[in-house]
Amino acid sequence: MEQESLFSNNATDNANNSPLANRVRPNSLDEFVGQEHLLDKGKILREIIDADQLPSIILWGPPGVGKTTLAHIIAEKTKSNFITFSAVTSGIKDIRKIMEEAEMNREIGQKTIVFIDEIHRFNKAQQDAFLPFVEKGSITLIGATTENPSFEINSALLSRCKVFILKELTKENLVQLLNNTLQNKHAFPKLQIHIDQQSIDIIAEFANGDARIALNTLEMAILNGDRDKDVITINQKTLSQTITTKSLRYDKHGEEHYNIISALHKSMRNSDVDAAIYWLNRMLDGGEDPIYIARRLVRFASEDIGLADTHALSVTIDVFQACQFIGMPECDVHLTEAVIYLSLAPKSNAVYVAKSKAKHDIKEYGNLPVPLQIRNAPTKLMKDAGYGKNYQYAHDEKDKLTDMQTAPPEIKGHQYYLPTEQGKEIRFKQRLAYIKEWHNKHK
Repeated sequence: MEQESLFSNNATDNANNSPLANRVRPNSLDEFVGQEHLLDKGKILREIIDADQLPSIILWGPPGVGKTTLAHIIAEKTKSNFITFSAVTSGIKDIRKIMEEAEMNREIGQKTIVFIDEIHRFNKAQQDAFLPFVEKGSITLIGATTENPSFEINSALLSRCKVFILKELTKENLVQLLNNTLQNKHAFPKLQIHIDQQSIDIIAEFANGDARIALNTLEMAILNGDRDKDVITINQKTLSQTITTKSLRYDKHGEEHYNIISALHKSMRNSDVDAAIYWLNRMLDGGEDPIYIARRLVRFASEDIGLADTHALSVTIDVFQACQFIGMPECDVHLTEAVIYLSLAPKSNAVYVAKSKAKHDIKEYGNLPVPLQIRNAPTKLMKDAGYGKNYQYAHDEKDKLTDMQTAPPEIKGHQYYLPTEQGKEIRFKQRLAYIKEWHNKHK
């Protein structure tokens, strides 16, 4: 059925109210744009879809890369019953009812495919309701998610699904998508769209890998373009009114949160000051709590710099307090200052390694008793039991050192702190060498 114009006043025309992404949604893999690593000829996902031999799968990827579109294509191709579930509206009772029908259909040879968009929004009980039917083969499950399945999908259900990772669309993918859309008779019927290639490139760049943003931006540009009857012209001025600021993908509670804080930490560790500044400001622009970032910088100061620069911890504590005092947006410059300092400071993880070695011995040896000579003896009974006997007070000695053993015998000689020669830590290495040499002479 031919659609009316996008700008038609016919309120009863459902096509007018349908988003552009729905009007031009591809119905075959040949029309699908992107995900070549999965859908090119000979690739595994392409093969199993073409053969209608789909196992239970999870489609994992950022927004707007084609997860739902792939499900629609599978629905068009499959000879199975195709059912869509919503995490918002589907309760346990609804799920079990449909699953029982699927089981009855299986017994007569009819397959059922169940598509769950945003499967990470299903709670544990809802996910568990699908498990026995996936195990028995009553249904083939297709789950789509923007969140890491390792964290958001029950391990039992995940172990029975093949995970396919969809990638962010490239600028070239989005340019192809936009050009295909402009040639699609269902996109803007009865209209002639005049738009230059540079404007298409600008929209593709702005969309930041998200097809839905690209199509919505194109539609808004056309709605606001210069119109002469059925001819719409989009120029740079029109486009600049439509495009303001890129939408940054940052979820303060999702995987991207952990990805970017990891990127910040590893950029500073690698002394890449510019990358570190970039990742810091990505977090801030995404709305991250500056106090959270400041706490991580305090941790970094000891974990990755330690005694190589004894001022690093002081700088980060000062910045932490500054963030508490003035908050955003003013404290962004303080955080940037700390990130620059930490990135350029000499690096040593000797403190972190020493802590880890000690914890290993604690786990291996358990609760080793404190040697009697370094126990306090506040009562006569404790003194008679040998508490504090043969204690040597270091301040009374010429070199402020004694040959008294302070570690439990079981871990005597275990060395935890191995200082590097980075920055100021070389002084600690020299001091430690002096102490060891003194003990060798006074055995």
